[in-house]
Amino acid sequence: MAEHLGDRLARLRRMADLTQEGLAELSGVSVDVVKKLEQKRKHSARLPTLHALAKGLGVELTALLGDPPGVPSTGEVDPPQLVALRRAVSPPMFAPPPEPADSEHLTVPLLRREIADAWTLYHDAEFGRLMSVLPGIVNDARFTASVGNADDRAAGQAALGKSLQLAGHLAIRLGKTDLALSALERAMTAAEQSSDPLLPSMVSNSVAWNYQRQNRLDDATNLAVFAADRVEREQTDTAESVRVWGGLVMSAATSAARSGDYSTANEMMTTAEQATRRLSTLPPPVDGKLVSVFSRSSVRIERVRLAVQHERPDEALQLARGMRLSADTPPSWRTWLLLDVARAHTDLGQAEEAVKALTRLREIAPGWMRHHTLAVAIVSDLWAGPARPPGLRKLVDFLGVAA
Repeated sequence: MAEHLGDRLARLRRMADLTQEGLAELSGVSVDVVKKLEQKRKHSARLPTLHALAKGLGVELTALLGDPPGVPSTGEVDPPQLVALRRAVSPPMFAPPPEPADSEHLTVPLLRREIADAWTLYHDAEFGRLMSVLPGIVNDARFTASVGNADDRAAGQAALGKSLQLAGHLAIRLGKTDLALSALERAMTAAEQSSDPLLPSMVSNSVAWNYQRQNRLDDATNLAVFAADRVEREQTDTAESVRVWGGLVMSAATSAARSGDYSTANEMMTTAEQATRRLSTLPPPVDGKLVSVFSRSSVRIERVRLAVQHERPDEALQLARGMRLSADTPPSWRTWLLLDVARAHTDLGQAEEAVKALTRLREIAPGWMRHHTLAVAIVSDLWAGPARPPGLRKLVDFLGVAA
């Protein structure tokens, strides 16, 4: 069973040699909240509160949250698959790029299809399978970026940048923010040398997300705004550029919200949602899987998430009500929506509706749900509540929540 947030908070506080009062003073969070979390009278906390606690403890947010959806940590050395990923991201010094076994048939279009399929694995939360195939893709892309004429190499750099960006995303999901930043720094170098003028801005969005995970919220906001301005200044009015720009605005809004500025975040998200109307008037991207996730559905899902995190459950459910998800909405975003809807219903004391959302989540993404600390927290809250509707016991047993 996953370590309870209260146990993790108490352990980190003791490691920092802080009393509960001392942590409250450093973080700006009330002593009452700290005590309730450590005594397990509260099973979860809002992200702005968690960011404040992490800052007071002097740790990354991931240390407080525990493992995000992905492969749970056992405290042991990295498994071989993760070692292979690290080696692909940071090749051995003074070693030439490994030549693919079938280099004669390796082409950039084939590589791009493999990268698109790998992104599908990522959005389906198939992290184990992705770890198996991604090192080979990164190595093939690095080789492609080093051969041929200037145009060939630029196209290869684009493939390398996109594959390293995916390695960064996977590392974040595995809680390895050090590996993520290393992969994304290399992705940015490749992007700047690539044939894709939008790729540096897309990688910037990924770096901003990594900064968020490290509680570097100002850095995340500044980077997202800078990159969005760059897209607006340099790119033409295409679906690709609108999606990249919109994704960056959403990222900046998320950072603002986690800093406690919900008003600014809501204004940014409203602006982003209005911009999605332009997508219907433009030809769709040639390869949407390799462009930032941005649509009316994704913006609305993120608005639901921010409302839930800022204790606005009625607003969250209003935003979610009647939402029609576009066909290109990744499964990972759909699962987040169900989790946030469950959280909102729980906050309003609507246990039966919360269980319905969680049961649906278990049906479509059992592996993702099992490793998600928020799912455990919601089920724990429901079990501790006055009503235990049908289906809750199955969720308790599935997640290993102490009954």
